[in-house]
Amino acid sequence: MSKQSIHSDQAPAAIGTYSQAIRVGDLVFLSGQIPLDPATMEVVAGDFEARARRVFDNLRAVAEAAGSDLDHVVKLTVFLTDLSNFATVNRVMQDYFTEPFPARAAVGVAALPKGVDVEADAILAV
Repeated sequence: MSKQSIHSDQAPAAIGTYSQAIRVGDLVFLSGQIPLDPATMEVVAGDFEARARRVFDNLRAVAEAAGSDLDHVVKLTVFLTDLSNFATVNRVMQDYFTEPFPARAAVGVAALPKGVDVEADAILAV
């Protein structure tokens, strides 16, 4: 098995011992993205919707660095510190994904890195 690391300057740099994404065969595994602005590495200002959009913008940037796009996401996991934001995630996703939508899980968690309230990771089939 051969692993290829994927990197995009248009997404936040890894802040730990991980790659932004790893490609193995026809699958690309995108690491969790939080709402960091890749230029400043700071959490974006604004409301929950703005933070959710930044998460999906970051995922899109890494998918594009892999030579793909969000239409090839087959599995998406969204982590939320407040599940009442679930409806907003659904609205935001309509701007980033087309039917057939990816399989998805939404997981309520106690905390996320840098104190953010949303994170998402994905698997692409390319």
